[in-house]
Amino acid sequence: MIKAILIFNNHGKPRLSKFYEHFNEDIEQQIIRETFHLVSKRDENVCNFLEGGMLIGGSDYKLIYRHYATLYFVFCVDSSESELGILDLIQVFVETLDKCFENVCELDLIFHVDKVHHILAEMVMGGMVLETNMNEIITQVDLQNKMEKSEFFPFFSLFTDVYLSVYQAGQVDTGRYCRSTCSCRISCKEHEPPGNAQKHQHRRHKHKSAKFTFLQVATARS
Repeated sequence: MIKAILIFNNHGKPRLSKFYEHFNEDIEQQIIRETFHLVSKRDENVCNFLEGGMLIGGSDYKLIYRHYATLYFVFCVDSSESELGILDLIQVFVETLDKCFENVCELDLIFHVDKVHHILAEMVMGGMVLETNMNEIITQVDLQNKMEKSEFFPFFSLFTDVYLSVYQAGQVDTGRYCRSTCSCRISCKEHEPPGNAQKHQHRRHKHKSAKFTFLQVATARS
């Protein structure tokens, strides 16, 4: 079983951390620092697995890692996991990231952390390996991206179409806004700027008609 997955750079700055066993935040940070010190001091010519630190479970657990450019990918696992199998899993994870981000770099992990977590969730769930086929993982990620776009763009299109319909109907004047005495923010031609004798008279305005027009267009589209 996988106990934790950690990614940090050559300076020990964490870029992703996923624990499959509950630790409080302070202990998690200590585990990351301890793991970095254990892994970073190892020579490039030695094998890519070693005993885990005291905080993560000591000799009952193993740290299996790969070093790519500026990033360390570290999996903390128990004795039931194969070292070579986890090394292959790390390679699949990195190649999948490279496919999804097109030449992945450290900045991609910083600015797209949600997507990285989603890719990882397609591979590992609850500490158990779910999928090792890179093509299948990418297919599921692409499906998720399409679902997100299908949820966002219809709303955006509806909002744009409704606004343009109202604007073209002359109900909204984007160049002018009601004064502070008006309760709504839609433009009102009845509230003229100060400068005449009737500037303090607040007459009833017809904003409700503009709002009903907006809702009627939205209802018609739905």
